[in-house]
Amino acid sequence: MRRIDFAVFGNSTALDHALADEVLTRYQAVRSETEQLCEPLAIEDYGIQAMPDVSPPKWHLAHTTWFFETFLLLPYLHGYRVFHPDFGFLFNSYYQTVGSFFPRPQRGLLSRPSVQEVYYYRAYVDKAMAALVDSADASQLDQIIFRTVLGMHHEQQHQELLLADVKYNFAINPLHPAYRAKLDRIEREPASLQWYEYDGGIHEIGFSGTGFAYDNETPRHKVYLENFCLASRLVTNGEFLDFIEDGGYQRADLWLSDGWTVVRQKNWQAPLYWKSLDGQWWIMTLAGLRRLDQNEPVCHVSFYEADAYARWRGKRLPTEAEWEVAAQDREPRGNLREAGFLQPVAAESVIQGEPDQLFGDVWEWTQSPYRPYPGFQPLAGALGEYNGKFMANQMVLRGGSCVTPQSHIAATYRNFFYPADRWQFMGIRLADDAN
Repeated sequence: MRRIDFAVFGNSTALDHALADEVLTRYQAVRSETEQLCEPLAIEDYGIQAMPDVSPPKWHLAHTTWFFETFLLLPYLHGYRVFHPDFGFLFNSYYQTVGSFFPRPQRGLLSRPSVQEVYYYRAYVDKAMAALVDSADASQLDQIIFRTVLGMHHEQQHQELLLADVKYNFAINPLHPAYRAKLDRIEREPASLQWYEYDGGIHEIGFSGTGFAYDNETPRHKVYLENFCLASRLVTNGEFLDFIEDGGYQRADLWLSDGWTVVRQKNWQAPLYWKSLDGQWWIMTLAGLRRLDQNEPVCHVSFYEADAYARWRGKRLPTEAEWEVAAQDREPRGNLREAGFLQPVAAESVIQGEPDQLFGDVWEWTQSPYRPYPGFQPLAGALGEYNGKFMANQMVLRGGSCVTPQSHIAATYRNFFYPADRWQFMGIRLADDAN
């Protein structure tokens, strides 16, 4: 889905409509996947917001629907009437150019609309989207197709956020409820850690070619790199536990100044969801509370923790350019959402000469600030707010996680979060300068 090739269809109206029909079929599949992800939830789970950074599942369901209504149906479907006149205010996220919006930290205070009404809203918009594709003017098809594909990837982002948010909401509950009680597990020793060296010099990164990419992945451009090394796999829970037991959270010399301030203010002693019970470490998962598996990749660590751990090991985090150079010729396969684990798993083996776990398991922190590429141009109009206005004070992550859809991720994909964030599935790969 990520690389739909518009060019192969030429300029024929009939073929353009064939592509639109294909996109509509995929649209319907993505919309269905979102609702399938909500099937394990009890009705009481739909409205919970345990902290300002997470959103209730009900809000995710409605916001992704609002996106299609606002950016496709209203401008392109003649005579379309909004489902509810106040939903634009309730379910707009941050688009200043299309109106005001309800405060993000208060989304969990809304008992209405009901969950049932939100599902009615989704069905209403889905029916209208089918009508739009069926009746679209040929002169508008390119924009309709592009915006629909963008909206699908936007919804896949919210599928991932929904799972991360549900996990946080469940984790604060003393009952430690399970989203899915029976999730497969793999218990094995991780592959031994090796180092792979890459030549420096002039490289190109970023998206180019036909098909879909987010605007922040463009333009493709040249970067200069020194020779560098990447670790063959992700850092494990057991390896991070060594950092904890060596007093890593008490050693100011290992931390960036801002990170040390956060550690003291929030009294961090371990990654998010780790619990010390009766002398044993346990971890909250989407299957409930489990004993910590030391062989699994460490997860739910902030940029500050990742950076401190790397310093403790005498290494560093990779830059996003280094990561992409290592990943750009690789298929985006790994422990992604379709694998069904919804939890990082130990590296099975190392492909000779290539790092493992580049895609899936955990989003990998890089040391690169989230900034525009040289020559970056945001999308025109309100959609230009999608990425560009967030290019300050955040750090780039790469590679996707165990809750990322495979059709959504690519080597050029740039995720970004604030350095203290850790409720998303975030982890660590080490890098080093080559000798």
